[in-house]
Amino acid sequence: MKNLQLSFDNMLSISKALANHTRIEMLKILSEKPHNVNELKEKLGLPFSTTASHVKKLEEVGLIVTELVPGRGTQKVSAINYDRIVMDLFSDDPKVNDHEIRFEMPIGDYLDCYVVPNCGLVSEDGYIGMQDDPRSFYEPERKRAQLLFFRDGYVEYRFPNRIPYGYQAKEIEFSAEVCSEAPNYKMDWPSDITAWVNGHEVGTWTSPSDFGGERGILTPDWWRTNYTQYGLLKQWKITNEGCFIDGSKVINSLTLKDLMAGDQPYISFKLGNKEDALNKGGMNLFGPKFGNYEQGIVMHLKYEERNE
Repeated sequence: MKNLQLSFDNMLSISKALANHTRIEMLKILSEKPHNVNELKEKLGLPFSTTASHVKKLEEVGLIVTELVPGRGTQKVSAINYDRIVMDLFSDDPKVNDHEIRFEMPIGDYLDCYVVPNCGLVSEDGYIGMQDDPRSFYEPERKRAQLLFFRDGYVEYRFPNRIPYGYQAKEIEFSAEVCSEAPNYKMDWPSDITAWVNGHEVGTWTSPSDFGGERGILTPDWWRTNYTQYGLLKQWKITNEGCFIDGSKVINSLTLKDLMAGDQPYISFKLGNKEDALNKGGMNLFGPKFGNYEQGIVMHLKYEERNE
């Protein structure tokens, strides 16, 4: 499945191309099969010149492609170029500027885990190991996981510490698509999902649901809709002002200086249910080919010169 990723650089031109009823109808027709301009004008009931103008507009922004194919002579045939359009309001650059680093961790590349059934690992095309068997979480193929879930437990990752020598962290943020875990799915199923950074608890978010019944944007077609389909994108941010979840400050006294003391070679991120969680409803964690967001676990780190 081919996705068009919108960014601040290209979304205006794409939006202008889509802000027309005729071109929307044209894309619907082309989603069924390729057509030439004559076929399109007949289905749309438009003059040839008008139809050709709309085709050119969609070509200019890359939404469709037109090729010369043999037929009755040689004819131009247009086809859609993408299956989905995804709008991403976050930067994709690994290094946004000279003092920022972005690193994406595959969800199956955890260093440590503890999981309680029901649990499992799923790749883009099938289960990894056995379902509801914690031993599957130690299979080498786990690195291919696009969805992992457990009824109780945690997964822990270690990101490389790429802060240059002589510099210190200014802000660190982790984002992931997560939700609760119930048998099949259940919309009323709260779960207290907690994040830890370098062994320190930085905030708990209560997921309201194990979302299902409606296919996730990126979820493969073979995955049944009566199973978990998607989550919500959550962000845990830590600065010298404190800890934040989706921009709201968490009530604790931790700051970035508490978490980043020392020069250890990694930054750990742990996600799951606390042992004493009020709502111990498990967790689903999504990779870039499941759910609604095309990402694994993303660390976005800002740094500055160290003040000695």
